[in-house]
Amino acid sequence: MSEVRIIPVSTRREQREFVNLPWSLYRGDKNWIPPLRHEQRGLLGYRRHPFYEAAEAQTFLAQRNGETCGRIAAIVNHAHNKWHKDQLGFFGFFESVDDAEVSTPLFEAAGQWLADRGMTAVRGPANPSINYEWSLLVEGFDEPPMFMMTYNRPYYGQLIEAAGLQKVQDLYAYWGHTDMLSSMDDKHRVIDEGIRERFGVKLRPMNRKRFRQEVEMFLDIYNQALSATWGFVPLSEAEVSATAGQLRHMIVPELTLVAEVEGKPIGVIFGLLDYNGRIREIDGRLLPFGFLKLLTRRKEITRMRVISANVLPEYQNWGVGITLARGLIEPVLNHGVQEAEFSWVLESNNLSRKTLEKGGAKRYKTYRLYERALG
Repeated sequence: MSEVRIIPVSTRREQREFVNLPWSLYRGDKNWIPPLRHEQRGLLGYRRHPFYEAAEAQTFLAQRNGETCGRIAAIVNHAHNKWHKDQLGFFGFFESVDDAEVSTPLFEAAGQWLADRGMTAVRGPANPSINYEWSLLVEGFDEPPMFMMTYNRPYYGQLIEAAGLQKVQDLYAYWGHTDMLSSMDDKHRVIDEGIRERFGVKLRPMNRKRFRQEVEMFLDIYNQALSATWGFVPLSEAEVSATAGQLRHMIVPELTLVAEVEGKPIGVIFGLLDYNGRIREIDGRLLPFGFLKLLTRRKEITRMRVISANVLPEYQNWGVGITLARGLIEPVLNHGVQEAEFSWVLESNNLSRKTLEKGGAKRYKTYRLYERALG
């Protein structure tokens, strides 16, 4: 068998090879969802993206017999290291044929690049950070992922472990059907009414007329609410602004609720329709007309992902999350949503896991993060 060559990506042709590799690796896999190509290039640093104002990356290709058969990105997230006061590097965008002779040299190249920049350990997958696509699917390969969740071949975990990385944290995705909502409503109705009466909590949908400010408000609450979460890194102002612009046409305002006390936003629950079926149809191409197919007739999309329910730290012991979740029931039913995924939830987040499980949600996918020291 011919020797595997690891090539640091430096040319536009090599960038195209990197971006296009998954189309060949996943050919025939009905559950794979192609990435949005334009967005992928930004997340890789191949075009301007606000993440790289406080980060740097190097991508690598593995080639054998002139054919690209694997890829990886090595990422130094300076914002993460400043926030956590450590020297942690990341790997991401990993893809490979089922051959450790291809994947292990990729991890060695990424690890050396990170070590040369003073990193003492590597964690991932991060595509490119916790605020974008995060982790590796290890259980639940029988159906496609929800919007903005990862998918990969089942053997990827074995390849990562063969390169010396070990599990550091699991993340879970929970599934629910609207048939379950009536029982959840009964269980939480009295609690919800007590919270509203005692603390004066009121709910409202996102304001369409102030859309950008509303998204920025949500992301500000997100940054504050998750500040103590394992692995968390706050979005920068530039990332907040860019994310608000990207989500503008995808958000259904009625599926995002804001909890207020005396007019002050204290919490949000954020739901996004599952656009993955549409993304597959357009093969990840928004231009020239893919964006129209992606965003029209949204009432026909009957799956959604509840990305987060976040409450400002000083109000987190009020139970506002229950009020937000119960408030989402009516708009979900009115939109015609039949299935919802709640993702992702850290295995160490016992409170959120128990709340979802008591409400009837089923854990149906497991994602994993890996880590190893760089010697």
